[in-house]
Amino acid sequence: MADDQFYRDYILDHFRHPRNYGRLENPDIAHEEYNPLCGDLVGMDFRIQDGTIEDVRFHGRGCAISQASASLMTERLKGMPLEEARKITKEDVLAELGIEISAARLKCALLPLKVVKVGAYGLTDVDEEEFGS
Repeated sequence: MADDQFYRDYILDHFRHPRNYGRLENPDIAHEEYNPLCGDLVGMDFRIQDGTIEDVRFHGRGCAISQASASLMTERLKGMPLEEARKITKEDVLAELGIEISAARLKCALLPLKVVKVGAYGLTDVDEEEFGS
C-alpha cells in the first residue's frame, strides 16, 4: 500500500510540476497525437544531434496519467540515442508509472509513447494494440 501511495504522489508531482514542458524553437522533429475518447493531447518537439536526442519538450493537456507519462518520457529520452529510444515498449512506460493502469486509462498512459513512435520515428502503420487500443 505504501508503494502505491508513493507512485500516486510521484505521478501527481509530474502532473503538477511537469519536467520539460513547453516547445522547442525550430525542432528537428515535432509531432502530436490526440485521444478523441478522453480529449488528451500530447505533442513533443525534438532536437537531434549526431543520432542522439539532445533536447525534448512536450506540450499538451489532459489527465494526470497522460501528462505525467509525457513528463516521465521526456526525462528518459533526453540524451538517449535514437536507436535506444526506438526500443521503448509499453511495458517500459507502465513500469515507470509504477501503478496498476486500468484498461480505460491505458491509452492515456501510452499516448506519449505513440507520439514518439509514430511522429518522431516516422511510423505510418502502427499496431494500435501497442498503444492501448
